[in-house]
Amino acid sequence: QVQLVESGGGLVQAGDSLRLSCAASGPTFSRYTMGWFRQVPGKEREFVAGINWMGTDTYYRYYVNSVKGRFTIARDNAKNTPYLQINSLKPEDTALYYCAATAIATGSRERARENDYDYWGQGTRVTVSS
Repeated sequence: QVQLVESGGGLVQAGDSLRLSCAASGPTFSRYTMGWFRQVPGKEREFVAGINWMGTDTYYRYYVNSVKGRFTIARDNAKNTPYLQINSLKPEDTALYYCAATAIATGSRERARENDYDYWGQGTRVTVSS
Protein backbone atom coordinates (compact mmCIF):
# COMPACT_ATOMS: atom_id res chain seq x y z
CA GLN A 1 0.00 0.00 0.00
CA VAL A 2 1.34 3.40 -0.97
CA GLN A 3 0.69 6.42 1.21
CA LEU A 4 1.26 9.96 0.01
CA VAL A 5 1.46 13.05 2.19
CA GLU A 6 1.80 16.46 0.57
CA SER A 7 3.31 19.53 2.19
CA GLY A 8 4.72 22.91 1.27
CA GLY A 9 1.59 24.83 0.41
CA GLY A 10 0.74 28.19 1.86
CA LEU A 11 -0.33 31.77 1.31
CA VAL A 12 2.06 33.63 -0.97
CA GLN A 13 2.12 36.70 -3.17
CA ALA A 14 2.09 36.74 -6.94
CA GLY A 15 5.61 36.27 -8.26
CA ASP A 16 6.75 34.17 -5.31
CA SER A 17 7.94 30.57 -5.52
CA LEU A 18 6.94 27.44 -3.65
CA ARG A 19 8.19 23.89 -3.53
CA LEU A 20 5.58 21.27 -2.84
CA SER A 21 6.69 17.92 -1.46
CA CYS A 22 5.02 14.54 -1.38
CA ALA A 23 6.33 12.06 1.16
CA ALA A 24 5.71 8.63 -0.32
CA SER A 25 5.93 5.12 1.06
CA GLY A 26 6.35 2.08 -1.13
CA PRO A 27 8.87 -0.67 -1.74
CA THR A 28 9.84 0.39 -5.29
CA PHE A 29 9.04 4.07 -5.24
CA SER A 30 11.83 4.90 -7.67
CA ARG A 31 9.90 3.13 -10.43
CA TYR A 32 6.51 4.64 -9.73
CA THR A 33 4.90 7.08 -12.09
CA MET A 34 4.17 10.23 -10.10
CA GLY A 35 1.86 13.07 -10.91
CA TRP A 36 0.68 16.39 -9.55
CA PHE A 37 -2.87 17.64 -9.99
CA ARG A 38 -4.70 20.69 -8.71
CA GLN A 39 -8.30 21.53 -8.04
CA VAL A 40 -10.28 24.67 -7.36
CA PRO A 41 -13.78 24.60 -5.90
CA GLY A 42 -16.42 23.85 -8.47
CA LYS A 43 -13.99 22.54 -11.05
CA GLU A 44 -12.58 19.16 -11.94
CA ARG A 45 -9.14 18.13 -10.83
CA GLU A 46 -6.57 19.30 -13.36
CA PHE A 47 -3.34 17.53 -14.25
CA VAL A 48 -0.27 19.78 -14.03
CA ALA A 49 2.86 17.60 -14.14
CA GLY A 50 4.04 14.00 -14.31
CA ILE A 51 7.28 12.08 -14.09
CA ASN A 52 7.74 8.56 -15.44
CA TRP A 53 10.49 6.07 -14.76
CA MET A 54 12.26 5.17 -18.02
CA GLY A 55 14.71 2.64 -16.62
CA THR A 56 17.91 2.89 -14.60
CA ASP A 57 18.04 6.53 -13.39
CA THR A 58 16.25 8.09 -16.33
CA TYR A 59 12.93 9.88 -15.98
CA TYR A 60 10.53 11.50 -18.42
CA ARG A 61 8.89 14.76 -17.31
CA TYR A 62 5.79 16.35 -18.83
CA TYR A 63 3.51 19.27 -18.07
CA VAL A 64 0.21 20.78 -19.01
CA ASN A 65 0.84 23.64 -21.42
CA SER A 66 -0.40 26.33 -19.04
CA VAL A 67 2.41 25.69 -16.53
CA LYS A 68 5.34 24.95 -18.80
CA GLY A 69 8.31 27.12 -17.96
CA ARG A 70 7.10 27.83 -14.41
CA PHE A 71 6.54 24.37 -12.89
CA THR A 72 9.23 21.74 -12.49
CA ILE A 73 8.60 18.21 -11.30
CA ALA A 74 11.44 16.29 -9.71
CA ARG A 75 12.00 13.40 -7.35
CA ASP A 76 14.47 12.36 -4.70
CA ASN A 77 14.26 8.59 -4.60
CA ALA A 78 16.55 8.37 -1.58
CA LYS A 79 13.92 10.31 0.36
CA ASN A 80 10.92 8.73 -1.41
CA THR A 81 9.78 12.22 -2.24
CA PRO A 82 8.64 13.83 -5.46
CA TYR A 83 8.56 17.61 -5.63
CA LEU A 84 6.78 20.30 -7.58
CA GLN A 85 8.70 23.55 -7.85
CA ILE A 86 6.42 26.44 -8.76
CA ASN A 87 7.96 29.73 -9.80
CA SER A 88 6.40 33.07 -10.69
CA LEU A 89 3.18 32.15 -8.95
CA LYS A 90 -0.01 33.68 -10.28
CA PRO A 91 -3.40 34.13 -8.59
CA GLU A 92 -4.81 31.55 -11.00
CA ASP A 93 -2.45 28.97 -9.49
CA THR A 94 -4.55 29.10 -6.32
CA ALA A 95 -5.79 25.56 -5.75
CA LEU A 96 -5.53 22.42 -3.68
CA TYR A 97 -2.56 20.51 -5.05
CA TYR A 98 -2.56 16.72 -4.99
CA CYS A 99 0.20 14.20 -5.44
CA ALA A 100 -0.68 10.93 -7.17
CA ALA A 101 1.13 7.69 -7.92
CA THR A 102 0.83 4.47 -9.83
CA ALA A 103 3.09 1.45 -9.92
CA ILE A 104 2.55 1.16 -13.66
CA ALA A 105 5.61 2.30 -15.57
CA THR A 106 4.69 3.66 -19.00
CA GLY A 107 7.92 5.05 -20.37
CA SER A 108 7.16 8.16 -22.37
CA ARG A 109 3.39 7.67 -22.43
CA GLU A 110 2.02 10.61 -20.54
CA ARG A 111 -0.42 9.87 -17.78
CA ALA A 112 -2.60 12.95 -17.34
CA ARG A 113 -5.96 11.54 -16.29
CA GLU A 114 -7.16 10.96 -12.76
CA ASN A 115 -7.87 7.30 -13.44
CA ASP A 116 -4.28 6.80 -14.57
CA TYR A 117 -3.31 6.90 -10.90
CA ASP A 118 -4.05 4.49 -8.09
CA TYR A 119 -2.87 6.38 -5.02
CA TRP A 120 -3.60 9.93 -3.90
CA GLY A 121 -2.59 12.24 -1.10
CA GLN A 122 -4.92 14.55 0.79
CA GLY A 123 -3.63 17.69 -0.86
CA THR A 124 -1.81 20.84 0.14
CA ARG A 125 -3.39 24.24 -0.38
CA VAL A 126 -1.72 26.99 -2.34
CA THR A 127 -3.20 30.49 -2.20
CA VAL A 128 -1.68 33.26 -4.28
CA SER A 129 -2.65 36.85 -3.57
CA SER A 130 -2.34 39.54 -6.22
